[in-house]
Amino acid sequence: MTASDRMPDRTATGGHMLVEHRVVFSLGSNLGDRLDNLQEAVDALFDAPGLEFVACSPVYETAPFAPPGETIPEQGDYLNIVVVADTRLPPENLLERVLNIENSLRRVREVRWGPRTLDIDIVVFGDISSDDPALTLPHPRAHERAFVLVPWADIEPDVLLPGHGRVGDLAAAKQAEGGPSACRRRDDLALQQPA
Repeated sequence: MTASDRMPDRTATGGHMLVEHRVVFSLGSNLGDRLDNLQEAVDALFDAPGLEFVACSPVYETAPFAPPGETIPEQGDYLNIVVVADTRLPPENLLERVLNIENSLRRVREVRWGPRTLDIDIVVFGDISSDDPALTLPHPRAHERAFVLVPWADIEPDVLLPGHGRVGDLAAAKQAEGGPSACRRRDDLALQQPA
């Protein structure tokens, strides 16, 4: 049985039942040393307790993305990965960790759809749904983003993205569209898995 085949389990602590959730992160960088930024982010995600590493996708390169009708400022291409982990932490704690990591890598939010040293999105958090603007789950635009779907499909092609279908099918459809949103796998680049 592989890590991705495991069912969530429950552990009693302090009189409460904690459910283990599968969490999917999408990471991207297009400023500075992009690969180093991604490596620092992966290391930081797992430096603190509460996350158990499952898998990291290969590195992909993609053009900057914005929804139809939005303007993309001039900027370079992104390096993107997807990281899968298991956790018993609540979503709010992981969001706080993600924001702290972005801040530590000097993430600036001055220009919408602008370049960034690091962007980390929580794509799904188990089967939790949330309309909270601070953390909408599942990520409301994940199904539109080849840079999320294609790396994720390398890890978990048969997983369902709630409301949209099988990740492998969604990734194949996005790649078939081609154009600037297509992902280019960078087999010449690799990240170290967290210890």
